[in-house]
Amino acid sequence: MDLLTLIGVAVALAMDAFAVALSAGVLLNPITGRQLFRLGFHFGLFQGGMPVIGWLAGVGLKQFVTVYAPWIAFTLLTFVGGKMIYEAITNHNEGIERRDPTRGATMVMLSIATSIDALAVGFSLSLLGVAIWIPAVVIGIITAALTVAGMLLGRKIGTIWGGRVEALGGIVLISIGLKILLQAP
Repeated sequence: MDLLTLIGVAVALAMDAFAVALSAGVLLNPITGRQLFRLGFHFGLFQGGMPVIGWLAGVGLKQFVTVYAPWIAFTLLTFVGGKMIYEAITNHNEGIERRDPTRGATMVMLSIATSIDALAVGFSLSLLGVAIWIPAVVIGIITAALTVAGMLLGRKIGTIWGGRVEALGGIVLISIGLKILLQAP
């Protein structure tokens, strides 16, 4: 696989992570360096690790990757997006403290949901006979960088438009999940 193709694949895979990071940036104001690192590191790690898992799985998991992966991503993104919408509504009406999406189970669910499509990419690369290690590292690094950029951009947007954007971020997550589901084979 040539470098330009690899970068194109990595950027395409990172777009879901970027969109989620944008939503996280809206939620978090101010954003700490630890939060930037945590989300960037985990999104990059999962996005780089999933192709390796898909590549190693080979033919044995073909049915799982093509049938269940879109449903898993849809369910996780819808759950997190619905929770964001709910918290946006209740935070403004009741003053409830916002939860940090860069911690705990929410971060793990987001990491899995945004990287599950990379599992199928890894599987495809195994069928093409492409070595996985360099693509996995490039995919992980690009995802981490775009995650940090998305969080910083989201912070700017959130500062300008406030809580309405938090609800919009939840809608974006649900839309990404629906898109993944509808594009499934």
